[in-house]
Amino acid sequence: MTFKLILALLFIVATTFMIFTPAEAAPYGAGVYDANVPYGGETQLSISTSGDVSMNLTPTGGPTSTSASGTVTVTTSDVNGYRLYIRGLTSSDMVNGSNTLPASAHVIPGSLVVNTWGYNLDASSDYAGLTTDDVLIRSTTAPDTTGDVTTVTYGANVDNATAAGFYTSNIVYTAVPHTN
Repeated sequence: MTFKLILALLFIVATTFMIFTPAEAAPYGAGVYDANVPYGGETQLSISTSGDVSMNLTPTGGPTSTSASGTVTVTTSDVNGYRLYIRGLTSSDMVNGSNTLPASAHVIPGSLVVNTWGYNLDASSDYAGLTTDDVLIRSTTAPDTTGDVTTVTYGANVDNATAAGFYTSNIVYTAVPHTN
């Protein structure tokens, strides 16, 4: 008997917001000459995503893998750059009613065990598992007023033991100014 599994609608909670912080003068010799923020101005930071990511998969007997990517764009005038974090909103599992597909147990990217899912930043076949704690995925040290893009690839490895249906997970990206 063949079962159809559709891993779809990996919801991305696109925390889109602006942060305005007063720019403060740095000690003499420690400032950034000709920075994007005029003296006495406020720095800005915004974040957006490419939207929901969908993975469709139909296992054919043995384990079957799939992957799909989305992007996170951070724009900031902060002279020190920013930090970007990822986490699961309330769970690290993909859920389909009472059925779950757990996140990989890998803290650093590795091969997915059957019936798990994960993410990576290099579009490889190795994935780390999502957690409900913030995990740093990018850090910059300079402003980027045109938008700094991070590509996040999600992958799953399932077999026919996983119940068919739509599995979802809510993912939160958070960008914060990089303070020294």
